[in-house]
Amino acid sequence: QVQLQESGGGSVQAGGSLRLSCTASGFLRCMGWFRQAPGKEREVVATMYTVRGITFYTDSVKGRFTLDQDKSNYALYLQMDSLQPEDTAMYYCAAGRLDHVTMTCALENFDVWGQGTQVTIAS
Repeated sequence: QVQLQESGGGSVQAGGSLRLSCTASGFLRCMGWFRQAPGKEREVVATMYTVRGITFYTDSVKGRFTLDQDKSNYALYLQMDSLQPEDTAMYYCAAGRLDHVTMTCALENFDVWGQGTQVTIAS
């Protein structure tokens, strides 16, 4: 089974930036970041179909967060800028299966998770 290792979380002031890293143990077609704040359900942040670099961002992070990848190292990065207190959460790297009918990384197909990295934004 594929393994995912995250790093890069921490605490910053509102308006600051953080860069999360996720390294996989092998090639993955679908990778992404999800987050879970205390008392809330886990939600998608952003995903990428790595073969073509096609990305999806949830509305609340569009224009502030950016995904990029290093294919040679099976790595996915999440650059987070203009961070706000509502971005505070545990962030999880995830891997999923490509939907070969729609050729998309359907959210319900993400089923492998990293251990998580905490992101805390102070107001």
